Amino acid sequence: MSVGFYNENAVGFFDNTVGADMGETYEIFNSYLKKGATILDLGCGSGRDSRYFSNYGYEVISVDYSDEMVKMAGEFLNKEVIKIDMRQMDFKDKFDGIWACASVLHIKKNEMAKVLKNSYCALKDSGIMYMSFKYGEGEIQSKGRHFSNYKEDTFTKLLDSLDLFKIEKFWKTEDVRPDRKNEFWLNVIVKKK
Repeated sequence: MSVGFYNENAVGFFDNTVGADMGETYEIFNSYLKKGATILDLGCGSGRDSRYFSNYGYEVISVDYSDEMVKMAGEFLNKEVIKIDMRQMDFKDKFDGIWACASVLHIKKNEMAKVLKNSYCALKDSGIMYMSFKYGEGEIQSKGRHFSNYKEDTFTKLLDSLDLFKIEKFWKTEDVRPDRKNEFWLNVIVKKK
């Protein structure tokens, strides 16, 4: 996990991400849900996406594992943000959708099945989940953070081994932050079987 990084660098991370334009990805996610849907912003960071989804008409529960991000997102959203370790969350049949933008990628590969099982349990029947990962292979440590990287084939293999989700869509994007144009992301939407 990378919680120490986010506690120590919360202000810089907030400033660097709160204005990032995720519009294209929001549109894809929204196409799978109805207005008024209940969604979990899993690893909400700055609260940027929670604010968008609340304004869009979803009922949003925002969670993060970093005390500092929980505090900053709570102030930004003017609502409670819950501190949760996604490896231990125990929601049951609560959400129509889970939004995990650049959050699950910090889970070590040997713990990924646990997070996906927890997410499966948290979703209602036929619920959907969005996740994004750095596009690549293996696991790396970079500036105090852990990253588990995936490509379409390696993520498909992981999902096939669990038999919990059906892949709805993969797409590859360039990082939306201007200083990160050479970084690519694997985006995926899965549906609960």
